[in-house]
Amino acid sequence: MHQRPLGRSGLAVSRLALGTMTWGRDTDPDDAAEQMKLFLEAGGTLIDTADVYGNGDAETVIGSLLDHLVPRDEVVIATKAGLTPHGWRGRDASRGNLLRSLDASLRRLGTDYVDLWQVHGYDGHTPFEETLSALDHAVASGKVRYAGVSNFAAWQTARAATWQSAYPTRAPIIAAQMEYSLLERGIERELLPASAALGFGVLAWSPLGRGVLTGKYRNGRPLDSRAASEQYAPFVQTYLEPRSSSIVQAVVIAAGGLGVSPLEVALAWIRDRPGVAAVILGARTAGQLQGSLSSEDLTLPPEIAGALDDVSAIDVGYPEREGSGDPHGALP
Repeated sequence: MHQRPLGRSGLAVSRLALGTMTWGRDTDPDDAAEQMKLFLEAGGTLIDTADVYGNGDAETVIGSLLDHLVPRDEVVIATKAGLTPHGWRGRDASRGNLLRSLDASLRRLGTDYVDLWQVHGYDGHTPFEETLSALDHAVASGKVRYAGVSNFAAWQTARAATWQSAYPTRAPIIAAQMEYSLLERGIERELLPASAALGFGVLAWSPLGRGVLTGKYRNGRPLDSRAASEQYAPFVQTYLEPRSSSIVQAVVIAAGGLGVSPLEVALAWIRDRPGVAAVILGARTAGQLQGSLSSEDLTLPPEIAGALDDVSAIDVGYPEREGSGDPHGALP
């Protein structure tokens, strides 16, 4: 599997990452072990998790597998902290909570460091510099190798990256983990241009549009799908609308012409977008993961990539259009 630098850093990651959001909840330890084996055999190195996945169980499962499947220094472990789904704030990126969460993650993972540690969401209750100082402390202590953010708005990410680059002793922001797919291209307005200017790489989550780009919802909602479950139905419903249907149809047509699955087409398109360092594969079963890993061998012909780009294009208005240098958006 191809390796890519993560932002302007010395950290190299596989361009397909193993997502573990369902581990310890919908994916049992045996199936998680099978997924890990498949991923490592395919040459994957980046394993993505978070302290809230399975209420910590995902990290525990990863820790148990690392003992006997692969040497610790041959994988890149990325985890996140800062979400408090059962607390009054929803997000707590205070220095105290972040550092407590990091220590708990290390215990569950069974390691003394993580390669990439990310603030899971912007916390408007905590001074920005306090949140970022926790990243500095974590890196200086040796518990974290590199720092990043996740689900921040473009201005928040740019502010963090600029603040951290102001002094050489601060931990630079090298990654932003964001939702990005043919059905959700919002980060192209501001965040991707910021990543190019400020030197952080994008880790794309939900590259299959929350499963919709597989094409399985074209004729209804399968009983075993997320859209049919009470817990996940609102998560998927966002993309079950006419615009998404036309994009899915284009993906299906492209897949038929190439003799591959719609899933492979959607993943290959997002994997090769400018600024994307890695695509996070979220599979509930080993069989699903195997299908996603097969996209590594697919490169879309330029005409097909361009057609998908056109059918899924988003509106870019003022002021983003002005910053793009588009002459049609010139001010009077």
